[in-house]
Order: sequence, then structure tokens, then C-alpha cells
Amino acid sequence: MSTTIRAIDARVYRAPIAQPVTTSFGVMRDRPALFVRVEDSDGRIGWGEAWCNFPSVGAEHRARLIDTVLAPLALAQPCDDPAAVFEMLSARTAVLVLQSAEPGPIAQAIAGIDTALCDLAAQRAGLPLWRWLGGTAPEIGVYASGINPQSPEVMALHQRELGHRAFKLKLGFGHETDLAHLRSVRDAIGGDALLAADANQAWSIDEALAIVDDLAAFELAWLEEPLRVDRPPSEWLRLARASRVPLAGGENLAGRAAFDDALRVGALAVLQPDLAKWGGPSGCLPVARAVRAAGRRYAPHFLGGGIGLLASAHLLAAVGGDGLLEIDSNPNPLRAATCGDVADVRGGRVTLGVTPGLGLAPDALAAIERYRCAY
Repeated sequence: MSTTIRAIDARVYRAPIAQPVTTSFGVMRDRPALFVRVEDSDGRIGWGEAWCNFPSVGAEHRARLIDTVLAPLALAQPCDDPAAVFEMLSARTAVLVLQSAEPGPIAQAIAGIDTALCDLAAQRAGLPLWRWLGGTAPEIGVYASGINPQSPEVMALHQRELGHRAFKLKLGFGHETDLAHLRSVRDAIGGDALLAADANQAWSIDEALAIVDDLAAFELAWLEEPLRVDRPPSEWLRLARASRVPLAGGENLAGRAAFDDALRVGALAVLQPDLAKWGGPSGCLPVARAVRAAGRRYAPHFLGGGIGLLASAHLLAAVGGDGLLEIDSNPNPLRAATCGDVADVRGGRVTLGVTPGLGLAPDALAAIERYRCAY
């Protein structure tokens, strides 16, 4: 008899932070997480995570979507094939997406459920998730992300002490300010370290064209989201042709068609789907394989708690290649307690274990129970 979904439980957490996390479009004054617990009819437990950083009420809203919309659709469904459940939930909510004008929150909630189902499926197979997804080697490269405009060189040096050899700096705070921050970080980490930059959709095409020549001096591995994701392909192509720095993006794309379009346009050298924003492993695995087949770099985006980060690591290990996993540099107990093997960065690399599924420690959630919120 097929294994079925017995229960789905959304759990909201919020951890206070001393230093807000600043981007070009907003500030995080605490660290939220929405973890998804799925129990199958055999009593196994799988875990997933849904993206919920912005707006500040995002975690509670997505948790209610899971409780009131998605869980009733998924309960008692066979769970041996997570991709089939992903497709069913996407199809059954397609009209609601149009009616509510909330494609993002619904996709993110589905993604959290999918990750938990993939964790369960790998556990049932007795395999670590990276191997269940088709991987052959557990080691991946990583980089320290989220380096903020407040003393960025200090933050970068601290991350180097923690084992990182690649770094990404946030831009979008003014031309001269951005260049000064890049100069300070490059001087601190040295010319041999990988350095990327992320503008978080801050610029118009003219603003981006005005700075790309200056960026080339810093030998950046990529320039991430210099334009808004909804700008026409002609602008992205114009910038790609003008820039000596490779362009990156994808965290704000959703759906296989959107990624196929991005590959066809050809402006992006690095593609960065976020499995907690759309797709989970079921949706993002074929995208990542298509990225590699097209000769581009797959470097998964992630900014949240530890479960989504751990799942992103397993997906990168499954796909292989020269991609790097994004690891947020800012303190976050919701990440530190639940990211498993990803916490052990050595020489810019992480090695995943062979525990079946994600390999989440049984007591990992107990360590953050004090941050759990009612909603």
C-alpha cells in the first residue's frame, strides 16, 4: 500500500537580532523562518522551509496558506512521488493564484511542502537527499553572502576566519559608496579571493550602464540582479553586452518557463533559483540541470533559516558543477541550529553526510523552540 501524507504542520519562528540586515529595498529587523513538518502514514517526519523574509508578516501569512489551503489538499495523498504532489498542488491552486493575485506566497508555501516530501522520500529510500536526487559526490563550494554596507571589510574578514574563501557584497547604496565598499572588501580579502556583488534590483538600465565599467576593476565573479527582474530582455542583453562582469539572477523567477526564457535570452551567466521561493527540489532540479546543460553556472540563492539552506546544499551536490552555495553572513540562530553539515565550512567547501534525507538532527528544532511564534 502506498505511503500517504498524514499531517502537515507549519511552524513560524522569529529571532531578534542586534544588527538589522540591510538591502537596497528593505531592512530586516528580526530573522523569521517558516518550517514545514510533514508526517507520513508510517510515522516518518520530513522538514521543509518556505521563503518569508519580506514583508515582515510573511511567515505568518504563508503559514496560514499552508494550514487553510494546501494542507487540506495534500492530506491523505500518496507521497512516494513528491513531484506529483508538487504538480497537483500547483494545478489545484492555479485559479486561486489568479483570483488572489498572490503567486509568490502560494508558490513559496508549496515549495516548503515539497522540500519536506523530498526529505521523506530520501529517508524511505535510505539515502541522503543529495544522492536520492542523483548526485555522486557530497562536497560543494560555498560563499559568504549578505555582507552589508556597515564596515563590510570587517564582516568579510570575519567570514574568512570562519573558513570562507568566496564573498558577495551588497550594492545599491549610491555609485561612490558602492565603489568604496568594493574597494575596502577587495583590499581586505586579497586579489585571489572570489568576490561577487548583488544590487538587489536597485538600478535602472542607465544607472547600471554608468557603473559597470568601474566594477570591472574589482574582478567580480558576477554582478547579481543589477536590474529589476521585470525589465525587458532587451535591457538585460544591452547590459550584458556592455559589462565585463558576468550577470547573475534567478532568485525572483518562478516557473520552468521563466527559467527557460532566461536561458534562451542568454543575458545571465549565473542562474540562481531559490528552492524556498519556488519549486522546492522537485521544481528546481530540472531547472538546475538545464542550466548546467546550457553551459551556465548554477549557484542556488538562499536567505533564511537552516532547513532551506541545507536543502539547497543537497540540491547543488546533486547537480554538481562549479556552482557555489550562498551562506548568509549575518547572525541567525534559526539558521545555525538547523543547517546541519553546512555549518562546517572548511577552505570554502562543505561536505554533506550520508544520513538519510536532509540529515537534520532530531533535536535541532528543540534548540530554537523559544523563538517559535503563535499565529
